[in-house]
Amino acid sequence: MQQSTSTATIRPFQSGDGPRIAQAWTAAASADGITYDRFRDMFLLDRNFDAAGLLVAEADGEIVGAAYGVRRLIAADGADLEPDSGWIPFFFVTPGHRTQGLGTALVRNVMDWLAGTGAKTVYFSSYTPNYFLPGLDAARYPEAARLLASLGFTKQYESVAMDRTLNDYELPERIREKVAAMRADGWTFGSPTGDDLVDLIDIAGSRFNPDWSRGIREGVLGGQPLERIITVRNPEGVMLGWAMHGTYENVLERFGPFGVLPESRGTGLGEILLHLTLERMRALGAHSAWFLWTEETSAAGYLYTKTGFTITRSFAILHAPLAA
Repeated sequence: MQQSTSTATIRPFQSGDGPRIAQAWTAAASADGITYDRFRDMFLLDRNFDAAGLLVAEADGEIVGAAYGVRRLIAADGADLEPDSGWIPFFFVTPGHRTQGLGTALVRNVMDWLAGTGAKTVYFSSYTPNYFLPGLDAARYPEAARLLASLGFTKQYESVAMDRTLNDYELPERIREKVAAMRADGWTFGSPTGDDLVDLIDIAGSRFNPDWSRGIREGVLGGQPLERIITVRNPEGVMLGWAMHGTYENVLERFGPFGVLPESRGTGLGEILLHLTLERMRALGAHSAWFLWTEETSAAGYLYTKTGFTITRSFAILHAPLAA
């Protein structure tokens, strides 16, 4: 597929485009720039990547925009390929080529391509396993918000990113005392052994999110030290939850995933695991803890706020119907 507009030619990705896409992306969104290696790892090496879904806009031999559509070729869980769904993890146009309809043409072409694969709904940005941001930061990118709205995208829900400095962090004495008392009663807190990963991956995937179990497995296989994970077992030896950091892209200060089994919530285990992980992060030299995605009014959101995290960005998770 190739299409010419008044200012650029839109065509599918081809070999040699990658470094130029990363350069143009960073020029278009310097606050959320990307290196070529990161772009390659997140998108070109994604198991669902299809070059036909990555459209680039070229003008005078220069890449000035791109939009990426993806649908599942390999199921995230079981055999469900989610055939009715497609995703647009990113799009951009460099500053000198905006307000000429190029961004609209790129996104509309990607939407048409997804519709042609059978997708009935397209979601912006919230694609797993490889999302760059969880949704649209309309405060940072108001032009993108207007563009997506003009193409029929509406908000499903909102998520927030949160950060906490660790420069002033100390494990609260009440947490230290509670952990000591629970250990005396037979509870186990600490980093897992290799064998413990079997239980951890099982509960992460079966009780929480299949993408979390994938992230843990791939993180460990990629060299993630087990000291970045804290698990808890009750006196009967049952694993009830965990918290970790450095899972995604090996970023030391990125917190998560983090979960406590539903039947054990409200017991204080989540707060303990969060604090033990922050203590471990500080011991490893981290100066902050941050994550990209939680719901502000969820139980986890309240816990993060109580622990000193503050909201740094808000994202709208968007979707739109696709033409039959």
